[in-house]
Amino acid sequence: MAFLSETLSRVQPSATIAVTQKAAELKRAGRDVIGLGAGEPDFDTPDNVKAAAIQAINDGKTKYTAVDGIPELKEAIVAKFKRENNLSYETSEISVGTGGKQVLYNALMATLNPGDEVVIPAPYWVSYPDMVLLAGGKPVAVEATAETGFKLTAEALEEAITPLTKWVLLNSPSNPSGAAYTRDELKALTDVIMKHPNVWVMTDDMYEHLVYDDFEFTTVAEVEPGLKDRTLTVNGVSKAYAMTGWRIGYAGGPAHLIKAMAKIQSQSTSNPSSISQWAAVEALNGRQDFIASNAAIFRERRDLVVSMLNQANGITCPSPEGAFYVFPSCAGTIGKTAPSGNTIETDSDFVTELLEAEGVAVVQGSAFGLAPHFRISYATSTEALEEACTRIQRFCGALR
Repeated sequence: MAFLSETLSRVQPSATIAVTQKAAELKRAGRDVIGLGAGEPDFDTPDNVKAAAIQAINDGKTKYTAVDGIPELKEAIVAKFKRENNLSYETSEISVGTGGKQVLYNALMATLNPGDEVVIPAPYWVSYPDMVLLAGGKPVAVEATAETGFKLTAEALEEAITPLTKWVLLNSPSNPSGAAYTRDELKALTDVIMKHPNVWVMTDDMYEHLVYDDFEFTTVAEVEPGLKDRTLTVNGVSKAYAMTGWRIGYAGGPAHLIKAMAKIQSQSTSNPSSISQWAAVEALNGRQDFIASNAAIFRERRDLVVSMLNQANGITCPSPEGAFYVFPSCAGTIGKTAPSGNTIETDSDFVTELLEAEGVAVVQGSAFGLAPHFRISYATSTEALEEACTRIQRFCGALR
């Protein structure tokens, strides 16, 4: 339809949102569906954070704020980066947006020219390539398979960088694989980037606090201080603080980049919700003890899901270092016939047949740039996960 822009033809709707909506529709139609597509904690926002939001409403803090964040929140973010990541920023080097997604999008919009390349390890969060395309750039997906722990190697990165490369986009722990880079693995990558002075790093640390088995999180600018002036360190309150719907993301980076991002935001959304900002101040400055206990529950769920999936015919599931996802291979089911009589030829077929036969909604790996896999979010109740994995075992057992 000529009325719509050509830009729209370059991008796809979010596959994870599509699966979540499909599961909701089937539930409304009376189907018994377990949705494992949504990437959000099932825990409630902590009471002290909710109380801070209510207090902000009662205090009349309901007006427009500075475009990219109130000073109090920027100061809390500066303190967080210093306390947890050993990174020193000024408030002029902090951006606050309506979720981490907007912060990433603002940075891409503010920096990409037509043809500029962004190196993205695959599997990747579904939105990365499409945001690059919307901003006029070219996503360069580099496969990071199970053999390398779903992590980009220094050799593969070196090969992917060209004179057109503007950004390398890293996500650790990763959505969809849960893979997290050790300090040594990050150092190998930063050593490559240091040799290319025109290449910048965007690091999405949204799952920083969700790491398991004594894994020690670290971030690019902390590992290689020489890259701090060309690194945008992105984070937010969504996952660790169970605040997905509050929509607050943030970043630390060079002041000139932060100013450019604010310019984009000023002409798109203006400020994030004032109430959410005050809630985020309390989240970052207040008690943090619940984070570790929530992570312990996630670890137990991970172990349950990994164990049960590895008992399903044709499925192999590595145990990830962090986040709340697993990214199992369904290669062993390809070519088999489902109970419907249809042949499973792709991971998209696998997830479609699984939903039809057993009412379990997962997301195909091809949506994340790596097939044949599928993503399960274990950010839901243990009971639901046990039942879902039992159904997956039954489905795989019925394939012929």
